[in-house]
Amino acid sequence: MKKISFLIIVSLLPFFSFSQNTLQGVIKEKDTGVSIAFANVILRDNSQELKGGTVSDELGAFSIVVPSGEYELTVSFLGYETWTKKIDIQSDMKVEDIIIIPASEGLDEVIVTGQRKMIEYKADRLVFNVDNNISATGGDAMSVLNVAPGLVVQNGNISLLGKGSSRIMINGRIVELSGDDLTNYLNSISASDIKSVEIITNPPAKYDAAGDGGLININLKKGVRDSWKNTTSLVYDQNTFNFYTLRNNFFYDKNKFRLSLSTSARTGDVRNQGDLDIFFPTGPWILKGDEKEKRDNVTGRVTLDYDVSDNTTIGAQYSGNYSTPDGAFLNNIAINNTSNQIESFLITDGFKDRENRGNSYNVHTITKLDTLGREISVDVDYFDFNSKTSNTFLAQNFTPDFQLIDTDLSAINASDQDITNFSTIVDIEHPLEFVNLSYGGKISFINSESDIEFFNTTSGTPILDTNQSNTFEYEENNQAIYVSGSKNINKKLSAQVGLRLENTQTKGFSRTLNQTTENDYVKLFPTVYLSYQKSDNHGFNFNYGKRINRPSFVDLNPFRVYINSTSFSEGNPFLQPSFSDNFDFTYVFKRKLRINAFLNVATDGFGVVFAANTDDNTQIITKQNYFKEYYFGLGTNYTNKWTSWWKSRNLLYVLGSDTQFENGINATPINSAQLFFSTNNTFSLGGTTKLQVDYMYSSSYERGLYEFGYMSGLNIGLSKSFLNKDLQVTLLVNDVFNSAFLRDFTSNVNGVTQVYNENNSSRFLRLSLSYSFGNNKINVRERAVGNQEEKGRSGN
Repeated sequence: MKKISFLIIVSLLPFFSFSQNTLQGVIKEKDTGVSIAFANVILRDNSQELKGGTVSDELGAFSIVVPSGEYELTVSFLGYETWTKKIDIQSDMKVEDIIIIPASEGLDEVIVTGQRKMIEYKADRLVFNVDNNISATGGDAMSVLNVAPGLVVQNGNISLLGKGSSRIMINGRIVELSGDDLTNYLNSISASDIKSVEIITNPPAKYDAAGDGGLININLKKGVRDSWKNTTSLVYDQNTFNFYTLRNNFFYDKNKFRLSLSTSARTGDVRNQGDLDIFFPTGPWILKGDEKEKRDNVTGRVTLDYDVSDNTTIGAQYSGNYSTPDGAFLNNIAINNTSNQIESFLITDGFKDRENRGNSYNVHTITKLDTLGREISVDVDYFDFNSKTSNTFLAQNFTPDFQLIDTDLSAINASDQDITNFSTIVDIEHPLEFVNLSYGGKISFINSESDIEFFNTTSGTPILDTNQSNTFEYEENNQAIYVSGSKNINKKLSAQVGLRLENTQTKGFSRTLNQTTENDYVKLFPTVYLSYQKSDNHGFNFNYGKRINRPSFVDLNPFRVYINSTSFSEGNPFLQPSFSDNFDFTYVFKRKLRINAFLNVATDGFGVVFAANTDDNTQIITKQNYFKEYYFGLGTNYTNKWTSWWKSRNLLYVLGSDTQFENGINATPINSAQLFFSTNNTFSLGGTTKLQVDYMYSSSYERGLYEFGYMSGLNIGLSKSFLNKDLQVTLLVNDVFNSAFLRDFTSNVNGVTQVYNENNSSRFLRLSLSYSFGNNKINVRERAVGNQEEKGRSGN
């Protein structure tokens, strides 16, 4: 009501002048560059008499019509420093972007106890602020994604609720890793190094078009304004096994120079369990799998920025990680006849010797071209990644009373993958009188080489099997340009339209098979955003975006990687990218209640197919383009502070799908409704103690080729601060009832039903100690790098 009254009063103020001029501008947050909606904008003359005013729209833009003259322009927003500047308006004028800073940055001696909201809603994204979430404390980036609203992490796949697989970004650029490699990379990033997670369902044209399930942008912390700070953390995790993590983050920001250093080391083990029931015509095969996997890794990150002048900043970044996620495993398959009587056991005992190395380099520059807001930024990036795996296993047949019959297979399956990527990206902000324009381009070059060798060791001497060994070389070049424009049509209605063009050339070559597969395509990716703010209490948003989902490098490699003697995965060199058209509509009431409806239409969809060969009772895991799908949902998100000591966020969605199989796959599509509910509650138990209770539930459902069992999870966390809040102790019990894992994952292909369950230490206890010293004024800004779109498709 206050803002409505303010607008009414301002609209009734008389303006007497021979000429009227339009003053325009955009308000952004200093740390992230995100536009600030609903900020108060006021114009006063030299006598401090109010002459005009408005509030910024959903895109942070404002427009005021005033007579010629000298004014004082003031921008204010709750929780931020008031911004003021003298301006002389003699004609239509567009001021450069107005950057406002959090109130705490402008204070030297005053301690601000207020906290940033855990969840913030922007015009095109949801922002999850990590610092105040107990469940993420002491963890890594995967821990953060597991508790972020609307994200689902299963089987190494990260997706938005009701969407397809999502691409991961670090500071605004896609990470070119996937599968186990992506998981290991995210496990190497400390949660204490993360400022926020942005969940972008329909990304603007500025971002790469990859990812049919939208983008997840992880913003890392950097810099301390005119001060320094150091934080050291020691974390202990206990599941069946345990591991320890030691982390240190150092920030320094003085005058024109900014430095950030982060290091992390971890050692210990986790337990991974998996069950698979395969119902062959000859009788069911019941597999019980158990693995002890290392969590050993070392990571480091350094960032340097220097202000060459008031208008130009240059900088560089380096990040590296080294991990050895070795694993000892034991798979026991009970082979039954059609009467469900055990005829024999096939027991596979093995060890995976794994080593991953990654390095990322970035140099960048930002230059303000004038005082009207024109700006150009350039990023040059280089990324290299190496993954080595040696899977040694012995598979033996036993009688029902465990008497040895014979050796089924003894082998070493080794792989070595090298990936390099070079990219350059240019972004230009070019505000005009009638539209806020931005445009830019990107070029990217990717090279990947994968060597797979299979040695039969049944005789005791490794013998290379050339029929099951292969070298696969892959090249991908991508050139992209984009343009985007936003405009306030009136005080209530605003629009943003973007168009991105991507030209892609790929070449895959199997040296062993002497087989080459090439692809060359040009695609357009439009985006549209409409925002209508009927009043301060009622807002409506609609957006549309077209996306592409490209296969990972490993998905295209045509050769086999053995899981055990009867199960293997193989790539598909003819796999094509899939496309999705995403429609999203949201109604917002009082910024607390959000009602959302969406529709995603996927064409040429590809995914994992668990096929079974009934001739030799083997399992084949591959990916195929096999479906078109309509995925839709209706849900609500309600956030409220019930009392001074209790605040909560509650999510409820009903989801559904209509899937059509298109390439003759021997299966029948199945679809049913899904109910998803989550509640996150934080209780303040005094000034230094917090209790967090989170719960989620997903009903069983069917979607396309698969049926999913129900999931539920209860997390309880307790955090207490000591020594004037410099020392923080956190205790977390994750998945109290051990029920938040993939269960009853069922498919039926070629007439063979397969049911899978996987639990990767879902239930665990974590104790975290974190100590900070230095200056408490924190400025968490981070520069994006330019090649992370290429760092995400190289995994296993």
